[in-house]
Amino acid sequence: MTTIDKGHYSLEELANHVGGVVQGDSGITISSVATLSGAQSHQISFLTNPKYKSQLKSTNAGAVIVHENVKESVTGAALIVDNPHVAFARIAQLFDTTPVVATGIADTAKVASSARIGSNVVLGHNVIIEDNVVLGDGVSIGANTVVGKGAHIGEGSTLYPNVTVYHGVVIGKRVTIHSQTVIGSSGFGYANDKGVWLPIPQLGGVRIGDDSQIGANTSIDRGALDDTVIGVNVIIDNQVQIGHNCVIGDHSCICGATGIAGSCNIGRHVIIAGGVGINGHISICDNVQVTGYTMVVQDITQPGVYSSGQPAQTNREWRKNAVRLQKIGSLFDRVKALEKQV
Repeated sequence: MTTIDKGHYSLEELANHVGGVVQGDSGITISSVATLSGAQSHQISFLTNPKYKSQLKSTNAGAVIVHENVKESVTGAALIVDNPHVAFARIAQLFDTTPVVATGIADTAKVASSARIGSNVVLGHNVIIEDNVVLGDGVSIGANTVVGKGAHIGEGSTLYPNVTVYHGVVIGKRVTIHSQTVIGSSGFGYANDKGVWLPIPQLGGVRIGDDSQIGANTSIDRGALDDTVIGVNVIIDNQVQIGHNCVIGDHSCICGATGIAGSCNIGRHVIIAGGVGINGHISICDNVQVTGYTMVVQDITQPGVYSSGQPAQTNREWRKNAVRLQKIGSLFDRVKALEKQV
Protein backbone atom coordinates (compact mmCIF):
# COMPACT_ATOMS: atom_id res chain seq x y z
CA MET A 1 0.00 0.00 0.00
CA THR A 2 1.40 3.37 -0.98
CA THR A 3 1.00 6.47 1.17
CA ILE A 4 -0.41 9.52 -0.59
CA ASP A 5 -2.08 12.65 0.74
CA LYS A 6 -3.93 15.08 -1.53
CA GLY A 7 -7.48 16.05 -2.43
CA HIS A 8 -7.94 13.99 -5.58
CA TYR A 9 -6.44 10.87 -7.12
CA SER A 10 -6.40 9.03 -10.38
CA LEU A 11 -7.91 5.56 -10.38
CA GLU A 12 -4.42 4.19 -11.00
CA GLU A 13 -3.11 5.92 -7.86
CA LEU A 14 -5.98 4.47 -5.84
CA ALA A 15 -5.26 1.02 -7.27
CA ASN A 16 -1.63 1.32 -6.17
CA HIS A 17 -2.78 2.49 -2.73
CA VAL A 18 -4.91 -0.62 -2.11
CA GLY A 19 -3.09 -3.16 -4.27
CA GLY A 20 -5.86 -3.48 -6.85
CA VAL A 21 -6.13 -3.76 -10.64
CA VAL A 22 -7.87 -1.19 -12.85
CA GLN A 23 -10.48 -2.25 -15.37
CA GLY A 24 -11.15 0.57 -17.86
CA ASP A 25 -9.81 4.12 -17.80
CA SER A 26 -7.06 4.35 -15.18
CA GLY A 27 -6.79 8.13 -15.57
CA ILE A 28 -10.23 8.93 -14.15
CA THR A 29 -9.95 11.48 -11.34
CA ILE A 30 -11.66 10.64 -8.05
CA SER A 31 -12.23 13.22 -5.31
CA SER A 32 -14.68 11.56 -2.90
CA VAL A 33 -16.66 8.41 -2.09
CA ALA A 34 -20.40 7.69 -2.31
CA THR A 35 -23.04 4.97 -2.51
CA LEU A 36 -23.80 3.27 -5.81
CA SER A 37 -27.18 4.98 -6.04
CA GLY A 38 -25.93 8.47 -5.15
CA ALA A 39 -22.47 8.60 -6.72
CA GLN A 40 -21.45 11.08 -9.40
CA SER A 41 -18.68 10.91 -12.01
CA HIS A 42 -16.00 12.28 -9.65
CA GLN A 43 -16.78 9.69 -6.96
CA ILE A 44 -15.92 6.05 -6.32
CA SER A 45 -18.28 3.50 -4.81
CA PHE A 46 -18.12 -0.20 -3.94
CA LEU A 47 -20.12 -3.41 -3.96
CA THR A 48 -19.99 -6.05 -1.23
CA ASN A 49 -23.66 -6.97 -0.75
CA PRO A 50 -25.12 -8.86 -3.76
CA LYS A 51 -28.47 -7.24 -2.90
CA TYR A 52 -27.21 -4.10 -4.64
CA LYS A 53 -25.62 -5.75 -7.67
CA SER A 54 -28.35 -4.45 -9.99
CA GLN A 55 -27.21 -0.89 -9.24
CA LEU A 56 -23.92 -1.53 -11.06
CA LYS A 57 -25.76 -0.96 -14.35
CA SER A 58 -27.35 2.34 -13.33
CA THR A 59 -24.70 3.96 -11.11
CA ASN A 60 -23.11 7.24 -12.21
CA ALA A 61 -19.96 6.56 -10.18
CA GLY A 62 -16.68 7.32 -11.90
CA ALA A 63 -15.46 3.90 -10.74
CA VAL A 64 -16.64 1.01 -8.60
CA ILE A 65 -14.61 -1.20 -6.27
CA VAL A 66 -15.58 -4.83 -6.86
CA HIS A 67 -14.36 -8.39 -6.48
CA GLU A 68 -13.07 -10.37 -9.44
CA ASN A 69 -16.23 -12.45 -9.63
CA VAL A 70 -18.49 -9.50 -10.48
CA LYS A 71 -16.23 -7.41 -12.69
CA GLU A 72 -18.15 -8.41 -15.83
CA SER A 73 -21.25 -6.71 -14.41
CA VAL A 74 -19.53 -3.30 -14.26
CA THR A 75 -20.29 -1.14 -17.29
CA GLY A 76 -17.76 1.61 -16.49
CA ALA A 77 -14.38 1.74 -14.82
CA ALA A 78 -13.70 -0.64 -11.97
CA LEU A 79 -11.08 -1.28 -9.32
CA ILE A 80 -10.69 -5.04 -8.88
CA VAL A 81 -9.58 -6.16 -5.42
CA ASP A 82 -9.73 -9.23 -3.19
CA ASN A 83 -11.74 -7.46 -0.47
CA PRO A 84 -13.85 -4.52 -1.72
CA HIS A 85 -14.94 -3.49 1.79
CA VAL A 86 -11.36 -3.17 3.05
CA ALA A 87 -10.27 -1.35 -0.11
CA PHE A 88 -13.19 1.07 0.25
CA ALA A 89 -12.24 1.73 3.89
CA ARG A 90 -8.65 2.56 2.93
CA ILE A 91 -9.76 4.84 0.11
CA ALA A 92 -12.44 6.53 2.25
CA GLN A 93 -9.70 7.42 4.75
CA LEU A 94 -8.02 9.46 2.03
CA PHE A 95 -11.16 11.56 1.61
CA ASP A 96 -12.10 11.86 5.30
CA THR A 97 -13.51 15.34 5.97
CA THR A 98 -14.12 14.89 9.73
CA PRO A 99 -12.97 18.11 11.44
CA VAL A 100 -10.31 17.98 14.13
CA VAL A 101 -11.58 18.03 17.73
CA ALA A 102 -9.65 21.21 18.54
CA THR A 103 -6.63 23.26 17.52
CA GLY A 104 -3.79 24.29 19.80
CA ILE A 105 -4.26 24.53 23.56
CA ALA A 106 -7.27 26.62 24.54
CA ASP A 107 -6.76 29.33 27.13
CA THR A 108 -9.60 27.83 29.18
CA ALA A 109 -7.92 24.42 29.42
CA LYS A 110 -6.63 23.59 32.91
CA VAL A 111 -3.43 21.54 33.08
CA ALA A 112 -1.92 20.49 36.41
CA SER A 113 1.71 21.51 36.91
CA SER A 114 2.66 17.88 37.55
CA ALA A 115 1.18 16.65 34.24
CA ARG A 116 3.55 15.66 31.44
CA ILE A 117 2.40 16.87 28.04
CA GLY A 118 4.01 15.63 24.80
CA SER A 119 4.62 17.62 21.64
CA ASN A 120 1.80 18.75 19.35
CA VAL A 121 -0.88 18.04 21.95
CA VAL A 122 -4.26 19.67 21.32
CA LEU A 123 -6.60 20.63 24.20
CA GLY A 124 -10.05 22.12 23.59
CA HIS A 125 -11.94 24.59 25.77
CA ASN A 126 -12.51 23.65 29.42
CA VAL A 127 -10.42 20.49 29.23
CA ILE A 128 -9.15 19.46 32.66
CA ILE A 129 -5.86 17.55 32.97
CA GLU A 130 -5.32 16.53 36.58
CA ASP A 131 -2.16 15.76 38.56
CA ASN A 132 0.45 13.36 37.16
CA VAL A 133 -1.39 12.75 33.90
CA VAL A 134 0.82 11.76 30.95
CA LEU A 135 -0.24 12.73 27.43
CA GLY A 136 1.82 11.32 24.55
CA ASP A 137 2.82 13.22 21.42
CA GLY A 138 0.00 14.25 19.12
CA VAL A 139 -2.84 13.57 21.58
CA SER A 140 -6.03 15.52 20.78
CA ILE A 141 -8.66 16.15 23.48
CA GLY A 142 -11.98 17.86 22.77
CA ALA A 143 -13.81 20.45 24.85
CA ASN A 144 -15.03 19.69 28.39
CA THR A 145 -13.15 16.41 28.65
CA VAL A 146 -11.71 15.47 32.05
CA VAL A 147 -8.61 13.30 32.43
CA GLY A 148 -8.23 12.12 36.02
CA LYS A 149 -5.16 11.88 38.22
CA GLY A 150 -2.36 9.64 37.01
CA ALA A 151 -4.04 8.63 33.76
CA HIS A 152 -1.84 7.91 30.73
CA ILE A 153 -2.95 8.52 27.13
CA GLY A 154 -0.71 7.20 24.35
CA GLU A 155 0.55 9.12 21.35
CA GLY A 156 -1.83 9.95 18.52
CA SER A 157 -4.98 9.22 20.52
CA THR A 158 -8.13 11.32 20.13
CA LEU A 159 -10.78 12.01 22.78
CA TYR A 160 -13.88 13.80 21.53
CA PRO A 161 -15.70 16.44 23.63
CA ASN A 162 -17.23 15.49 26.98
CA VAL A 163 -15.29 12.27 27.59
CA THR A 164 -14.45 11.38 31.19
CA VAL A 165 -11.30 9.39 31.95
CA TYR A 166 -11.01 8.48 35.62
CA HIS A 167 -7.83 8.26 37.69
CA GLY A 168 -5.13 5.76 36.79
CA VAL A 169 -6.62 4.71 33.45
CA VAL A 170 -4.06 3.70 30.80
CA ILE A 171 -5.00 4.29 27.16
CA GLY A 172 -2.73 3.08 24.38
CA LYS A 173 -1.57 4.68 21.15
CA ARG A 174 -3.90 5.85 18.35
CA VAL A 175 -7.04 5.16 20.38
CA THR A 176 -10.25 7.06 19.55
CA ILE A 177 -12.93 7.65 22.20
CA HIS A 178 -16.19 9.40 21.31
CA SER A 179 -18.32 11.84 23.25
CA GLN A 180 -20.00 11.10 26.58
CA THR A 181 -18.04 7.90 27.12
CA VAL A 182 -16.81 7.18 30.64
CA ILE A 183 -13.66 5.14 31.22
CA GLY A 184 -12.77 3.88 34.68
CA SER A 185 -15.85 4.63 36.77
CA SER A 186 -16.42 2.35 39.73
CA GLY A 187 -17.47 -1.20 38.99
CA PHE A 188 -20.83 -2.41 40.30
CA GLY A 189 -19.40 -4.05 43.40
CA TYR A 190 -21.44 -4.33 46.60
CA ALA A 191 -21.78 -6.67 49.57
CA ASN A 192 -25.15 -7.27 51.21
CA ASP A 193 -25.18 -7.07 55.00
CA LYS A 194 -28.62 -8.17 56.20
CA GLY A 195 -30.40 -6.27 53.43
CA VAL A 196 -28.09 -3.25 53.41
CA TRP A 197 -25.81 -2.74 50.40
CA LEU A 198 -22.19 -1.90 51.25
CA PRO A 199 -20.03 -0.49 48.43
CA ILE A 200 -16.76 -2.30 47.75
CA PRO A 201 -13.96 0.10 46.72
CA GLN A 202 -12.91 -0.55 43.15
CA LEU A 203 -9.13 -0.46 43.41
CA GLY A 204 -8.14 -1.70 39.95
CA GLY A 205 -7.95 0.35 36.77
CA VAL A 206 -8.69 0.15 33.06
CA ARG A 207 -6.14 -0.58 30.34
CA ILE A 208 -7.03 -0.01 26.68
CA GLY A 209 -4.76 -1.38 23.92
CA ASP A 210 -3.37 0.42 20.89
CA ASP A 211 -5.56 1.21 17.85
CA SER A 212 -8.85 0.62 19.65
CA GLN A 213 -12.03 2.60 18.89
CA ILE A 214 -14.75 3.31 21.45
CA GLY A 215 -18.09 4.84 20.49
CA ALA A 216 -20.28 7.41 22.22
CA ASN A 217 -22.08 6.95 25.54
CA THR A 218 -20.19 3.78 26.42
CA SER A 219 -19.09 2.88 29.96
CA ILE A 220 -16.08 0.75 30.85
CA ASP A 221 -15.84 0.13 34.59
CA ARG A 222 -12.56 -0.10 36.48
CA GLY A 223 -11.59 -3.38 38.11
CA ALA A 224 -12.29 -4.27 41.72
CA LEU A 225 -8.72 -5.44 42.35
CA ASP A 226 -7.15 -6.32 38.99
CA ASP A 227 -7.64 -4.11 35.91
CA THR A 228 -10.37 -4.22 33.32
CA VAL A 229 -8.51 -4.86 30.06
CA ILE A 230 -9.46 -3.93 26.50
CA GLY A 231 -7.05 -5.48 24.00
CA VAL A 232 -5.35 -4.19 20.86
CA ASN A 233 -7.53 -3.01 17.96
CA VAL A 234 -10.81 -3.67 19.74
CA ILE A 235 -13.82 -1.79 18.32
CA ILE A 236 -16.67 -0.95 20.70
CA ASP A 237 -19.90 0.66 19.50
CA ASN A 238 -22.14 3.25 21.17
CA GLN A 239 -24.02 2.58 24.41
CA VAL A 240 -22.06 -0.49 25.47
CA GLN A 241 -21.61 -1.42 29.14
CA ILE A 242 -18.48 -3.37 30.11
CA GLY A 243 -18.38 -4.42 33.76
CA HIS A 244 -15.45 -4.50 36.14
CA ASN A 245 -12.57 -6.94 35.59
CA CYS A 246 -13.66 -7.92 32.09
CA VAL A 247 -10.94 -8.84 29.60
CA ILE A 248 -11.71 -8.24 25.92
CA GLY A 249 -9.27 -9.94 23.53
CA ASP A 250 -7.43 -8.33 20.62
CA HIS A 251 -9.32 -7.50 17.40
CA SER A 252 -12.74 -8.16 18.89
CA CYS A 253 -15.91 -6.22 18.03
CA ILE A 254 -18.75 -5.30 20.41
CA CYS A 255 -21.85 -3.75 18.85
CA GLY A 256 -24.28 -1.23 20.32
CA ALA A 257 -26.51 -1.72 23.36
CA THR A 258 -24.60 -4.80 24.52
CA GLY A 259 -24.15 -5.36 28.24
CA ILE A 260 -21.27 -7.44 29.57
CA ALA A 261 -21.38 -8.19 33.29
CA GLY A 262 -18.27 -8.24 35.45
CA SER A 263 -15.33 -10.65 35.24
CA CYS A 264 -16.08 -11.91 31.73
CA ASN A 265 -13.19 -13.09 29.59
CA ILE A 266 -13.84 -12.51 25.89
CA GLY A 267 -11.35 -14.04 23.44
CA ARG A 268 -9.63 -12.69 20.34
CA HIS A 269 -11.49 -12.02 17.08
CA VAL A 270 -14.87 -12.29 18.79
CA ILE A 271 -17.84 -10.44 17.25
CA ILE A 272 -20.72 -9.63 19.59
CA ALA A 273 -23.76 -8.20 17.80
CA GLY A 274 -26.15 -5.54 19.10
CA GLY A 275 -28.29 -5.95 22.19
CA VAL A 276 -26.45 -9.01 23.51
CA GLY A 277 -26.43 -9.72 27.24
CA ILE A 278 -23.56 -11.67 28.82
CA ASN A 279 -23.77 -12.96 32.41
CA GLY A 280 -20.94 -12.35 34.81
CA HIS A 281 -17.88 -14.62 35.00
CA ILE A 282 -18.48 -16.00 31.48
CA SER A 283 -15.59 -17.07 29.22
CA ILE A 284 -15.89 -16.93 25.44
CA CYS A 285 -13.14 -18.52 23.35
CA ASP A 286 -11.49 -17.01 20.26
CA ASN A 287 -13.27 -16.70 16.89
CA VAL A 288 -16.84 -16.69 18.15
CA GLN A 289 -19.77 -14.72 16.70
CA VAL A 290 -22.79 -13.98 18.89
CA THR A 291 -25.86 -12.79 16.98
CA GLY A 292 -28.13 -9.94 18.06
CA TYR A 293 -30.19 -10.11 21.27
CA THR A 294 -28.58 -13.35 22.37
CA MET A 295 -28.37 -14.03 26.11
CA VAL A 296 -25.12 -15.79 27.03
CA VAL A 297 -25.50 -17.66 30.33
CA GLN A 298 -22.71 -20.23 30.10
CA ASP A 299 -19.15 -20.45 28.78
CA ILE A 300 -18.58 -20.76 25.03
CA THR A 301 -15.64 -23.09 24.48
CA GLN A 302 -15.85 -23.82 20.74
CA PRO A 303 -15.49 -21.31 17.86
CA GLY A 304 -18.64 -20.74 15.82
CA VAL A 305 -21.87 -18.74 15.62
CA TYR A 306 -24.23 -18.65 18.62
CA SER A 307 -27.82 -17.34 18.79
CA SER A 308 -30.81 -17.18 21.09
CA GLY A 309 -32.67 -14.05 19.97
CA GLN A 310 -36.20 -14.51 18.60
CA PRO A 311 -36.62 -13.12 15.05
CA ALA A 312 -39.60 -10.82 14.45
CA GLN A 313 -42.81 -12.32 13.08
CA THR A 314 -46.38 -11.13 12.67
CA ASN A 315 -48.30 -10.68 15.91
CA ARG A 316 -50.76 -13.35 14.76
CA GLU A 317 -47.94 -15.89 14.32
CA TRP A 318 -46.32 -14.91 17.59
CA ARG A 319 -49.55 -15.31 19.58
CA LYS A 320 -50.22 -18.69 17.97
CA ASN A 321 -46.71 -19.93 18.74
CA ALA A 322 -46.92 -18.63 22.31
CA VAL A 323 -50.04 -20.72 22.90
CA ARG A 324 -48.41 -23.76 21.35
CA LEU A 325 -45.34 -23.28 23.55
CA GLN A 326 -47.51 -23.37 26.67
CA LYS A 327 -48.80 -26.78 25.57
CA ILE A 328 -45.37 -28.38 25.14
CA GLY A 329 -45.43 -29.85 28.67
CA SER A 330 -48.74 -31.65 28.20
CA LEU A 331 -47.69 -32.76 24.70
CA PHE A 332 -44.50 -34.25 26.14
CA ASP A 333 -46.52 -36.15 28.76
CA ARG A 334 -48.85 -37.55 26.09
CA VAL A 335 -45.94 -38.71 23.93
CA LYS A 336 -44.28 -40.43 26.92
CA ALA A 337 -47.57 -42.17 27.72
CA LEU A 338 -47.92 -43.40 24.14
CA GLU A 339 -44.33 -44.67 24.17
CA LYS A 340 -45.11 -46.78 27.24
CA GLN A 341 -48.04 -48.36 25.37
CA VAL A 342 -45.87 -49.43 22.42
